[in-house]
Amino acid sequence: MADRVTVIGWDGTPLTEAARAALGAATLVAGAPYQLAALELPRGAERMVLGSVELAARRIADHRGAAVVVAEGDPGFFGVVRTLRRPEFGLELEVLPAVSSVAAAFARAGMPWDDALVVSAHGRRLRRAANVCRANPKVAVLTAPGAGPTELALMLRDVHRTFVVCEALGTPEEEISVLTSERVPDHVWRDPNVVLVVGGHTRSSTEAAGWLAGRPVDFPGPVRGWALDAEAYAAHDRPAGVTTGAAPEPAEPDRAVGGPAALPPAARALALARLGPRPGDLLWSVGAGSGSLAVEAARFGAAVAAVEPDADACGQIAVNARRYGVEIEVVHGAAPEVLGELPEPDVVAVEHSGAEVVAACLARRPERMVAVPRTLPEAEEFRRAFAKAGYRAEGALVQGSTLLPPEEPVAGEGHALTAAVPVLLLWGERRT
Repeated sequence: MADRVTVIGWDGTPLTEAARAALGAATLVAGAPYQLAALELPRGAERMVLGSVELAARRIADHRGAAVVVAEGDPGFFGVVRTLRRPEFGLELEVLPAVSSVAAAFARAGMPWDDALVVSAHGRRLRRAANVCRANPKVAVLTAPGAGPTELALMLRDVHRTFVVCEALGTPEEEISVLTSERVPDHVWRDPNVVLVVGGHTRSSTEAAGWLAGRPVDFPGPVRGWALDAEAYAAHDRPAGVTTGAAPEPAEPDRAVGGPAALPPAARALALARLGPRPGDLLWSVGAGSGSLAVEAARFGAAVAAVEPDADACGQIAVNARRYGVEIEVVHGAAPEVLGELPEPDVVAVEHSGAEVVAACLARRPERMVAVPRTLPEAEEFRRAFAKAGYRAEGALVQGSTLLPPEEPVAGEGHALTAAVPVLLLWGERRT
């Protein structure tokens, strides 16, 4: 095992005295090629290009002498320290950090970043990183070869964002570029780089700072709780023709169960529980109505695409998204035709469509899916579609009657219950 292992974070500025002393005593130095070329290394010290951190850790564990690992910025923030400290390597580390590349990027842009999310695109996480950018107005993305600014911009081609691309921070070749997302693929970008993705409901830099890093002051929005009443989404500034969630009278003879176009609170709560939307996910809400489920999924941190054929309803979704401070991509069109234009979903809610749409959504292989059949025969069609796609369908009949006080209380009388049409939910999880 190495006698001493020092991890030096370098941001291009002159090294501290402690870092210079550690580097001067090193018999093995690992780092990126540009770092090994730029730093003054001891004569005779073994040089190791830092590619796989696991391989470097094994080599250092077998080394006899003082080892130094040079990393970018703060090596404890999405850096090499996590891997080097794994128990199987048995390394004791001294860490000498510099300013993180994320902090440097926001400083170059002149922006506060306590309200920004930071995501890593390393290790095949580019799609999830893109979904975080869809759902949030300020995100720093730590890129990787093959998962850089161009690839990220192409995944966000249907979402307007501003990119601040910071190349080679702390080096003489440092360059900061600010451009809209559609122009990013026109450039060839150098590694390493950090990308700031900004847009949507951005907050003014003069607004009060929050207390939780990476979240706005009032996260998860101006209203506490989920499964709000339907009126919370449709009663204000409602355009004509948008459903309010009121339960219709059953019309068909075989309509054993029914349900409003917008899911009532109890059914919406169960649907969200079965979907489990989370940051990094993309949820499709198909037949979104006024967007109640779409908005609440976005409040959980997921990116959301709300598909709705009615233009007035699309306007109401946008109003509700602004009211609750979330980002939702509103897609005006009918499923399944418009689904082919959407990025791959992680979870899907089919709120108001038939078996053809359910099958089309299942063909995109989401991890989880919830569907709302309107009749028992339709529920059987949905169940067969789930089974054919390799999903095991389960379901529940949900009826949430509201408890209301009587208008004129009478001694000894209880409270009244509103009549509610039961709603049938089916859900399934992809088998791995």
